[in-house]
Amino acid sequence: MGIKTTLLREHIEDKSVVWFSETNQYIVLENKVAEIIFNLNEGISIEEISKGLEQELEVSFDDALDFTEKIYSNVYLSNIKKNENLNETERKHEIPTFQISKFYKINNLVFKVDFLSEFEEYLVHPKFSHLEIEYQTDSDYHFQVFTEKNITHLLIDNNHIGSWHRKDIHYFQGKFSMYIVQYIHNKPEDEWMGIFHASGLGNKNKSLLLLGDSGNGKSTSLAILQANGLTCLADDFVPIDINKQNIYTFPSAISIKKNSLETLLPMYPELETSAEFHFKRLNKIVRFLPPKTNTSDYNLPCNDLVFIKYEKNSDLNFNSISKLEAFQQLIPDSWISSKPENVKVFLKWFSNTKCYRLTYSDNEKMVKTIKNLLNDDI
Repeated sequence: MGIKTTLLREHIEDKSVVWFSETNQYIVLENKVAEIIFNLNEGISIEEISKGLEQELEVSFDDALDFTEKIYSNVYLSNIKKNENLNETERKHEIPTFQISKFYKINNLVFKVDFLSEFEEYLVHPKFSHLEIEYQTDSDYHFQVFTEKNITHLLIDNNHIGSWHRKDIHYFQGKFSMYIVQYIHNKPEDEWMGIFHASGLGNKNKSLLLLGDSGNGKSTSLAILQANGLTCLADDFVPIDINKQNIYTFPSAISIKKNSLETLLPMYPELETSAEFHFKRLNKIVRFLPPKTNTSDYNLPCNDLVFIKYEKNSDLNFNSISKLEAFQQLIPDSWISSKPENVKVFLKWFSNTKCYRLTYSDNEKMVKTIKNLLNDDI
């Protein structure tokens, strides 16, 4: 069969995590199944693998053959064929007349962003509105965003970056933010290990990721922790670099849902008069709270993942969880670099992380627990 693709493997607990380069997929497998996958990839025939299984597992050859064929067709073959990226489409287009121009200052860089209409503005501006500055004659980077026939296009400095259908608009928002990250930290895409759908916070020495499903109170918890002296590094879009596996700052605002205002107004009186945005697609009304991080190159090592959830009237429960469980929750919402060298770093980094679940209703107890974790007092 010959070698078909690049595979990487990491043992986590009693399983194997296997990465397939062609599809950029991570799959948790039994160790024996992973071994068979690697044998298939080395060109060893199904029959030869089955003969080995017959002796090793003391089963009939037919059963061993059936087992190997299922692994070949259901796991191996389906992950060695490159997926066509339907989210980014190249197509001919004419540059329209833009109706809206905004200027944002991040660190010492000025970004000019042209929007065709309020639709495109709404995709970007709310989370960056606190960074808006007055009209500038010059800018360091020029972004242009427009939509034609339900396809949203992104141009940067007159280069067409990509196009996304409206149903995949979150991919556009991710790409937009990815370029912001690259420019403000002067690191190209292949110098990032991954971008995580989480909240990143830290003290002076280390950082951690707060994770959780929408509605679990992740961003509200981040705002409470920031009000209690910890540093918000990033919310919803957390970049970790490849060299040190540090969380870097991303300056978009923290999204605050309406039902969190009562809790947060005593800490952030400015939320009383801040603009309210209604995201119909997500069925939520939010206000945005700027992060209080002033150091442009702030970055901290990260080795702790906390799956956090606010649960009314619950006791505080804080405990370690299975890394495999954490991995399977982390991967679907994350962008991980597809460069094999970076994947190796990611898998090794994850294997060295500590994973926890924190459920709480008492804010003070939650804050104390997170501070203890960051101070290595757990």
